[in-house]
Amino acid sequence: MNNPEPNTPDAADTELTPEARAMLGKARRSFAVSMGILLLGFMAIGVALVYRVMRDSPPPAVAESVSIPTGAEVISALNTDGTIQVTFRAGGATMLNIYDAGTGALERSVQIGAE
Repeated sequence: MNNPEPNTPDAADTELTPEARAMLGKARRSFAVSMGILLLGFMAIGVALVYRVMRDSPPPAVAESVSIPTGAEVISALNTDGTIQVTFRAGGATMLNIYDAGTGALERSVQIGAE
């Protein structure tokens, strides 16, 4: 097929001068640095979004109430590690009851006494 443009330069005429090559190299480096900064910015935005989504997640469900024996005196109550731990005195004995924080169901009961 013939070239329809008779005035196009040959490959020998399109050789770049050393100054032009240096200028193109500088432009490529500048472009690479700009793209790197842009990618770091996008990554920072992504990390910030993930952080906010994870931080703003709703707190875990906590039981509305737990039951202890009637007439017991509560000494302390803690909500830790997915459990509610209630220490109380009932009938002269000191007890520690451990409840599931989500459902309020009794998991374990321990009697505390001196030896």
